[in-house]
Order: sequence, then C-alpha cells, then structure tokens
Amino acid sequence: MLNSQLQTKTTGTTRDGFGIGLKEAAAENQLVVGLCADLTESTRMHWFAQAFPERFLQMGVAEENMVGVAAGLALTGKTAVAASYAVFSPGNSLGPIRASVCYSNLPVIIVGGHAGLTTGQDGATHQALEDIAIMRSLPNMSVVVPADQEEARKAIQALIAQKSPGYIRTSKHEIAIITTRDAQFKIGQAITLKEGTDATIIACGNMVSSALSAAQALTSEGISARVLNMHTIKPLDTAAILKAAQETKAIVTVEEHQIYGGLGSAVAEVLAQSKFHPAFKIMGVADTFGESGDGSQLLEKYGLSPTNIQDTITALLST
Repeated sequence: MLNSQLQTKTTGTTRDGFGIGLKEAAAENQLVVGLCADLTESTRMHWFAQAFPERFLQMGVAEENMVGVAAGLALTGKTAVAASYAVFSPGNSLGPIRASVCYSNLPVIIVGGHAGLTTGQDGATHQALEDIAIMRSLPNMSVVVPADQEEARKAIQALIAQKSPGYIRTSKHEIAIITTRDAQFKIGQAITLKEGTDATIIACGNMVSSALSAAQALTSEGISARVLNMHTIKPLDTAAILKAAQETKAIVTVEEHQIYGGLGSAVAEVLAQSKFHPAFKIMGVADTFGESGDGSQLLEKYGLSPTNIQDTITALLST
C-alpha cells in the first residue's frame, strides 16, 4: 500500500524514494542490512526497520561507530546501508568511511539525508553543503545525487547491486517527480532530459527540476538549452560533458552545494583537460553557510532559482 500511494504522487522527496527503494531491494536480497543513527523516520529508514526488524540496527547518535559496524557486517557478506543526516555522516564519520569502508572496498552504502539548503528551518548546522566534495575524493566511492523520488528509488537499488562503497545524497524538500518508473537508470550515465543547441545546464539533485524550468523559460527568449541530469558525480559521465562542450556555446552547472569540490568542480576538471572551451559558470553556494528558512526561499536568496539559472545562461551567451 505504501509504495502504490507514493508512486501515484506528482511531487515527492528523494528521501521517500530512498526508503521505498531500500525496502524493495531488501525484499529481494536477504543480505541487505540497515543501520541508522537515531534518525530512522527522518531518513526514511523506518520503512525498512518495520518490514525487516531482524536486519535493522539502531545505533544511536554515534555515526562513526555506525560506519564501523556497517563495515564489520560487510566483512561477513552483508550489504550494509547506513543512514544519518549528511552533516553528521559523512560530516562526522569520514575517518571510518575512508579507512574501514573505502580502503577495504566493502559493500557499504552511506546515506546522507537532509542535504543542501532546502533542509530549511534546521539551519546552517544541519545543512550539509560540503558532502559531495568529501565523498568524491575517496577511492572506490561512488557518489549519487538523485533528481527526484523515483530516481532515488532506483539509485539505492543500483548502489546495492554494485557491492562496493557508495554514497547517496537525499533531501526532505518536496519537488516535482520528473522521471518515470520505466526510465533507465545507470550509475555513471547522465540523462538528457531536454535537447538544446545553444547552452547546456548540468544539474544534480533538487536542482534538476529548476534547470528544466529555466530551460523552458529560455525557449521564450529564443535560446535552446540542453538539460543534463548528472545524477552521478562519481564516476562522472565525461562523454556527456564533452559532447555538450562541443555542441553548445555555454555550460552552467547547478547544485545545492558549495561551489568548491562538488558537481561544478568535477565538470570543470573535465573541461580544463579537454580541447573544448565553452563559456562556463558554476552555480552553487558561494563559500558561505546557509541559514534557517523556507527551502524555496533559501534557494532564491542564494541565487539558485530557475530565474537565476535563466539569467546566468542569458548573460553567458551575450558575452
């Protein structure tokens, strides 16, 4: 009943998608175990815990220990999914993620919930804006930032199937469901949601929906904007980036993350080593902390609204 109710919605959250996908994966795979750091309902781990109590461990407010236990379970042949808020994990648990999970290349999935500005009223202490940068620097670690509820469902299942370290970033922000249940999802393969010949918007997470809105608005200006859903930050789809650099005049990256070390930095690394040099702009949080407020209003304040994206594209093409 839960799955059917959520799947008929036109909006949703990536944390809900994660919760649905984990429960489905666990029903098929008896080796999947879940751990949580005292945030079971907020991360949507509670659906798994209710369905499979014998495979769930409530670890309390102890993220480093949670990751260590997850690594130990993985050494026994389990696939461990460890959930907390992203500001706490990976924020507080980098050491064991690096040494116990990545170094041993274990099947442990770290779930970073409530990420980005749209954590909203919880404010700067709970708004993880650095987690992508942390996780993409670790050897063996895959990093996925799903665009909507349905993609998050597929993403956790794909990460579990890989049987290697993974990170999925989720949000509690309600956004439009822009992908379909039947759409193909593959880790490391970007999805072109809209074709375009003048500019390319490369986005991840909640910003994909905003990128689509901006692209539609640009059409009225006579600007054809391509939209790439770069749901995987690592491994990065370099082919899609180079194709966009060759075929369009400008590239803008958009993310709910610091402008340093995230999606924009990853794309810049590709462009800097290529023969293509389109106009380029990284849109994100400009080296500052967030604050308390409504999620949508915070995106507006920090320059990440569809209008901001539209104006950035227009300015790049006019220079």
